[in-house]
Parts: sequence; structure tokens; C-alpha cells
Amino acid sequence: MTTADHLTILYRGPLASCDYDCPYCPFAKRRDTPAQLRADRAALGRFTAWAASAGREVSVLFTPWGEGLVRSWYREAMVELSHLDHVRRVAIQTNLSGRTTWLAGADLSKLALWATYHPGQVSADRFIAKSHDLAGQGVRFSVGVVGLPEHLPAARHLRTALPPSTYLWINAAEGHTYTDDEAAEWTALDPLFPLSRHPHRSLGLACRTGDTVISVDGDGEVRRCHFVPRRLGNLYDGTALAALRPRTCPLETCDCHIGYVHLEPLGLYDTFAGGILERIPATWPPTT
Repeated sequence: MTTADHLTILYRGPLASCDYDCPYCPFAKRRDTPAQLRADRAALGRFTAWAASAGREVSVLFTPWGEGLVRSWYREAMVELSHLDHVRRVAIQTNLSGRTTWLAGADLSKLALWATYHPGQVSADRFIAKSHDLAGQGVRFSVGVVGLPEHLPAARHLRTALPPSTYLWINAAEGHTYTDDEAAEWTALDPLFPLSRHPHRSLGLACRTGDTVISVDGDGEVRRCHFVPRRLGNLYDGTALAALRPRTCPLETCDCHIGYVHLEPLGLYDTFAGGILERIPATWPPTT
């Protein structure tokens, strides 16, 4: 049994299709067949039903390979979960390409969005207008950009044009090495960019994954996180929850925010207190 009453779940079903074709993403413009979409919808429905009847407080972050919010079943799941007393937070990673009117039916005190701006896939004006719309609705959200050199002008424009209350995070681009001068330019936009600049050495460090944080796939198979392939059990037969316990990281490094945020020695539960799943720092906007 997990050592805490609250369980954080990263859910990633079989959905892989996306409406964008970002050159740095292996799933860009992939098309799921109707059968694959039906399977994803059924898997999400099964997970949502489990979460609705969970005998503990839960938080859920949907991390689909594709774009979830253009599918009605992800929108419906988020609205449903947001109204449940034992759900502390429900959030999703999204490119924000879909409509936002569905948010009117959600409990916005519990729902949040982790949005990524992809230059070249959507106009800056369109993305910025949608961000202001979210802020106007009172939706809790962060916005991010992949820190490729060619994205720097767009990211600077975004920071200027976004609502001041919106946190702009920068992800270090996979395989890219930053000089100190380059890193300083990104840090001027995101004071926490240094956390992303280098992979974190994680081997043997205490991590909440596998104890109070788990990764669940469409079949209910549970792993401690998206990056450690070892199976812990299944969510639906109870074997996974029975296997949860404090443990250390078995990998040499961790270079993704949804992984290293749970490494206990980094202290990021304090940095992102109240905003772990949606990637919003506790002290944002900064006090002056």
C-alpha cells in the first residue's frame, strides 16, 4: 500500500495521433485508425471509471503521445473528474489547438492545462489569443516552448504578449547542448530553465514514483514512471497498488520534467507546490 492517502497518476493511453507535424516529435501527423480511436476511448473510459471510484484522493495528469483535447472523450473525462470530491487536480498536456468552450462545464478550481506552443504549427496571434481567453475564463494553465535556437525570437514575443500571470517554461531541446550565453538567454524568459538544461543524475536517489506517483497505460498496466519500463502490476486487479512503496531511481539520469520533478533531493515539490501537474511554480507570478 502506498505510504500516502493521495496518489498522483500519469495516464497515457494508446492515442498517438496529432494534428501538428513538429519536426522534433516522432508522433507528428500520425493518424490513428477508427479502431485505434475506439480502443483509446474505451481505455480512457475504463480508467475514468476506476478514478471515479478510487478509495483515496487522486490527482491525474494525462500525457498522451498525441493531442487529446481534440477528442471529445478526453474533454468529457476531464470535466467529469474535475467535479469529484476526491480528485485534487486533473490536468493534461496539450498543444491548445482545440476549442475551449467545453471548459465552462468543468470545476476550474481543480482543472489545469499544460500547454505547449509550437512555432511553425500555429500563428503566434492565434495561440496568444487563446491564452488570453483561458486567462479570462479563470483557467489555470502554463505555457511552454522547446528551447531550440530558432524558437528564441518566438519565445521572447510570447513572453511579452502572454498575460503576466502565465508562467512560461522552456524545455531544453533533446540532444542540444547550451553554452552559458545561450542558457542565459533562455533563463531570462524562464528563471527555472537551469533545471531543464542538463539531465539530472538520478541513480540511487529517492523518488516518489513507484510510491505516491505512478504511470498507467491504456491496459491498466502500472509502471513507476514513463521512463522505467519495469512493470509493477495492474491498476484494475489491485496488484499494482499493493506493490507501491518508497524506492530509489534505477536510472543513471532523468532528463524530463514529468520525471525529475518527483526526485526528492531536488526539492521541486516546494518549488511547484500547488502546481506540480500543470508545471506552475508556487511563487508565480514573482513578487516585486
